[in-house]
Amino acid sequence: MPKATKKKKEKVADFSKAKLKLGKGKKLPANQIDTSFKARSIALPTQSITLEKDANAPTTRRKLTVTDLVIHLKHHNSNVKKDALLGLRELFEAHSELIKSSLALLIGACARLIADEDASVRRALLSFFTWLLPRTSAHDLSPYSSTLLLFTTSAQTHIFPEIQIDAIHFLDLYLDTFPDVAVCGWRDGKSGHGKRILEGYLSILNAGVKLGEGEDASLVFPASAASTSLSIASKLVVFRSISKFLRVALGSFTPGDDENITATSSNTTWCFFSAFPEPIAYETFDALFRPTINFPPESKPPIRRWKAEVDPEDDAEHFAFDCRSKKLESVDASYSLQDLYNVISSTTLNDLDSKLTSRQSDFEMRLARALHPVLLANFLDSAPSVFTPSSTPHQTELGIVLAVAGIYRNLYGALLPRANNNNNTTFLLDSLQVILERMAPYFPFLPSPLVRRDVQIEQALQDLNIAFCELTSLLILAYSTQHVAPSNSKKRDGMSIQKQVSQVQSYVARMLRGASISSHTVARRITAQDYMAVLPTIWMLLNSNLVHSGVDEDVDTLSALLDHALQVSSTATAKRATVDFLVRLILLETAPRYAGAFRLRTDAGSLRKFEQWVTNLPRTLWELGDTDTHCTEVILRFLLRLFQRRSPLAQTDIAAQLCARLIPYFTMTHPGRGTLPGPFTKLGDPALQRLALDAVVTIISCVSAEFRGPLDVAVRQAVEGSAHAAYWAEVTRNVVCST
Repeated sequence: MPKATKKKKEKVADFSKAKLKLGKGKKLPANQIDTSFKARSIALPTQSITLEKDANAPTTRRKLTVTDLVIHLKHHNSNVKKDALLGLRELFEAHSELIKSSLALLIGACARLIADEDASVRRALLSFFTWLLPRTSAHDLSPYSSTLLLFTTSAQTHIFPEIQIDAIHFLDLYLDTFPDVAVCGWRDGKSGHGKRILEGYLSILNAGVKLGEGEDASLVFPASAASTSLSIASKLVVFRSISKFLRVALGSFTPGDDENITATSSNTTWCFFSAFPEPIAYETFDALFRPTINFPPESKPPIRRWKAEVDPEDDAEHFAFDCRSKKLESVDASYSLQDLYNVISSTTLNDLDSKLTSRQSDFEMRLARALHPVLLANFLDSAPSVFTPSSTPHQTELGIVLAVAGIYRNLYGALLPRANNNNNTTFLLDSLQVILERMAPYFPFLPSPLVRRDVQIEQALQDLNIAFCELTSLLILAYSTQHVAPSNSKKRDGMSIQKQVSQVQSYVARMLRGASISSHTVARRITAQDYMAVLPTIWMLLNSNLVHSGVDEDVDTLSALLDHALQVSSTATAKRATVDFLVRLILLETAPRYAGAFRLRTDAGSLRKFEQWVTNLPRTLWELGDTDTHCTEVILRFLLRLFQRRSPLAQTDIAAQLCARLIPYFTMTHPGRGTLPGPFTKLGDPALQRLALDAVVTIISCVSAEFRGPLDVAVRQAVEGSAHAAYWAEVTRNVVCST
């Protein structure tokens, strides 16, 4: 029976259909032929018997050439790529001449590693670029900068936040190496990668959606979900990079967008730009004091011969000119058709320039509207841990607060001086007032007396104090020039603008005088770096109509400024910046296009300090000698312009004191060694010596023969036997004839 059942089942099995089970595929027939195949490639990059290698080519210790190392950069293994980067540095350190010839091959291979998924490879590449790029000239890098920026901006929008942050590190390096190329086209995106970089910043911070408001819908920047997962340290990297980008893009250290002005203007005195109606007016005034001794020979201006009287066709900026002694010619009322056409064409071009400037300001305004909520939120998140009086401030949170203040200073410092009295101006003033009111309760920012001193934290807090002072003075100046009343509805914590002004004035005065800020801080002299950083604040306080002149002398900004100028020694590092600022401040009101509110004080105390500083300039010249020709030239140019432009300080008694004190600069009388040449003879540049003679002859033309004689004798002894002897004899003869 069992045997028959078995045979019966076998017969049924030959014709039965297999049942399909859930989750299992259909069984293949027994006679199914498998047609799948696998293929693998074998890479032999260094084992080709047909490749001829140059035996004299420089190699590393592992016998690898530049070509071999570049091939290794494309390897799938991370360790091989890191070793290739180390080998390239080893090879270039031993053979620096290979850098220029290898850039085309090197940049293309390295740029692909910017977004490498291995963090150690990105760190190695950043270290290699940090070493390589500063050793390569901007001219050699210019053909490849676009490639670097393209891959870096692509990494900014990567799906992994850590790759986005590492891309920011690369951008910081580019902003230090080729800043102009990095920010090019940041407004319109037509001539560079600047706008892509800005899009990447705002995408990481999720702050770009508001930029699409207005007519230009193309300014909508994509938001990034990665912004919600950024750590505090990553936010610090982004904020610092944005601050640096805006500082370069907006040219915070120099006025305007004119390339010529940016290239030539004095970096320490750019703040005077706001006192002139247009950039060319500021440029003309600043050029009066700008040193030319370090210019290349082809760029130096021509040397002019001094004259007691000026011809009408001469440039009045180089010689004294009394407009009251000249008669104005009648104006011809007839105009040709070509004259009218030229006027219309000029007006049209001016309108186009005005529209272009307006569009640029609109873009920056939308940028400010997008950044303000993010900056304010991050400041409020970080401030409590930074300003806790019982603990040391956290470095990361302190860095975020400082970077936020830097972004406000760079962006609003460029927008407010150009803003018109409209809704945009109201937003700028209100938003700036909001952030200042949040910062004011902690001002001045001081380290806790309960913790150990840290020099880095103290310097960071000092920088934050200076940033707060500059933002406050910027707000004051804007309210003065825009004729807008401060918004009472925005006051918080009882901190009014007047109280902020009082705090800033007191802090700046203490800073200039070297006094301690509080009872638990040590008094110290202001450094040259801090002095140059606080100059915009000083100027805005001096030029503001909201700052009353009848304040206590202990907190008077002008009085503190002059006290510091009188005390700083000629060998101090802050001396050059002090001279650059004061010479322009004294002669500002003599500029034809000057539109500021500052005027030289008429009270006896301020005038006495101004006169004392001017009459001490011969001593400064003598102490400088030939060690600082920049400062020497600025002082000589100032003395020349002071009496040419008939400044209120160009009095006869001041000229007499200058004549007596300038004698040792040309000739000294020693009790034992007799007559000795002064520092004038050590000036190596003949043009600088000619400038000194022009300044002296201008001064002696304002005094009588009693004061003129001794200085004339000293100068004749100093120039005797030189090419300047005949020139001095001629110009002094003209002075005698004119008097």
